Amino acid sequence: MQDLHRWNLSATEAIALQRELAQRIILEDHIGEVRSVAGVDMAIHEEHDMAQAAIVLLSYPELEIIERHIYEEPIPMPYVPGLLSFREAPSVIGAFKRLRQKPDLIMVDGQGIAHPRRIGIASHLGLWLGIPTIGCAKSLLVGHYDQDALGEEAGSWVPLIYKQETIGAVVRTRTHVKPMFISPGHLISLETSIRYVLACSKGYRLPETTRQADKLSKDKTWIEPETPGDTEQPTLWS
Repeated sequence: MQDLHRWNLSATEAIALQRELAQRIILEDHIGEVRSVAGVDMAIHEEHDMAQAAIVLLSYPELEIIERHIYEEPIPMPYVPGLLSFREAPSVIGAFKRLRQKPDLIMVDGQGIAHPRRIGIASHLGLWLGIPTIGCAKSLLVGHYDQDALGEEAGSWVPLIYKQETIGAVVRTRTHVKPMFISPGHLISLETSIRYVLACSKGYRLPETTRQADKLSKDKTWIEPETPGDTEQPTLWS
């Protein structure tokens, strides 16, 4: 994990930093054998000025839950379109620090390079964590696609185009259900991103990774296990 920068930046500083960091993103496969995959979901609680991240680590290809964690911390900056990662990523990094097992792949509820400056939260996190990341968004941020060419069957997909460049794919993860907007984050190609998203899709619109993270984030009965500092079990990030 690399501490790349501070988070409490002005909008002008953050945009300039995004442009710089986007040049470091690698869209080729630097991924070994995948035995575990993490799903991440984020939420902002404006009334408390808190950002919350839920992370679920699953075995692959079995997709059985290994670890689950929720982490909250104060929002470091106000909302600005296109700068969501500066509000949400710090809490995600905090959640990752609680993991005892390092994931081989991360799927994030948000954008990878399908972003105006080619660095959504999945790409930003990939640079910080040094782990292959995929953006698995429920809605379109930028770009266009051929709706007529997208089949209704699960597994169908078409390219997502922005400024004459392929920045992702619109993927049907469940038959006759709204598609997902998939884009590589870092250290992975688009084709491999699509393959893993479909492999993790088990009859729901959301891949099992982010579906479980979303489910955890809404679990009002969840009590976070003791933090590693309170136990004798260190995390891999310690």
